[in-house]
Amino acid sequence: MMSRITLFLTAYTFCCFIMLSACAAAHKPAKKSTASYKIAGQRYYVLDSAHGFVQQGLASWYGEDFHGRPTASGEIYDMYAKTAAHKTLPLGTQLRVSNLDNGHSAIVRVNDRGPFVRGRIIDLSYSVANELGILEAGVAPVKIEALATNTTKNYDFKRGNFTIQVGAFKDKRNAQRLVSKLRDSHIALYDSPRGVFYRVRLGHFKSLAEAQKARQQLEAGGFAEAFVVAE
Repeated sequence: MMSRITLFLTAYTFCCFIMLSACAAAHKPAKKSTASYKIAGQRYYVLDSAHGFVQQGLASWYGEDFHGRPTASGEIYDMYAKTAAHKTLPLGTQLRVSNLDNGHSAIVRVNDRGPFVRGRIIDLSYSVANELGILEAGVAPVKIEALATNTTKNYDFKRGNFTIQVGAFKDKRNAQRLVSKLRDSHIALYDSPRGVFYRVRLGHFKSLAEAQKARQQLEAGGFAEAFVVAE
């Protein structure tokens, strides 16, 4: 897969043109998380692994005021995506969040830090809060569980199925033009409240490290907005 990356870069000039003309969802490359960080004078220590993690407490949500801003992972916050903020879980952790009041549940990916409010354990995106039925109340008691298909003690959340998103377009024709220029790329449909987006994604990787290496080569070739996605 890696030897093909140089072939993708021949489409750079073409990609720049249509990305500027399309209504794209902007993202930044993901940043590496650190072992600890400090907020308002308090230091938080990130867990080495999310294996077996279960927690109960209050969930809140954040929406339009943060939409389009960078998250702790380096991604741009999308209030319509199924993501969440947690203080200590590794970024990229997949969680099942269950509303203990109504039994509704949703699967989310941790890509941000927070909430830094006493008593709250997780901040959900607008989309997830809507799915769980907590928009009006603002907060709700929840149970969160880290998901894993591997039951070994040292489950590695950095292994799985990953791809690289190169762009997202409102006009399907622009997405199709880009796919025709990039080998091993495909279109992933995203039906959001803001309308349908045609997301162009490239490659399939079995580890985050492999996907990040490919993304770095794309970035060096001019695809600065490319970012890794867990499938």
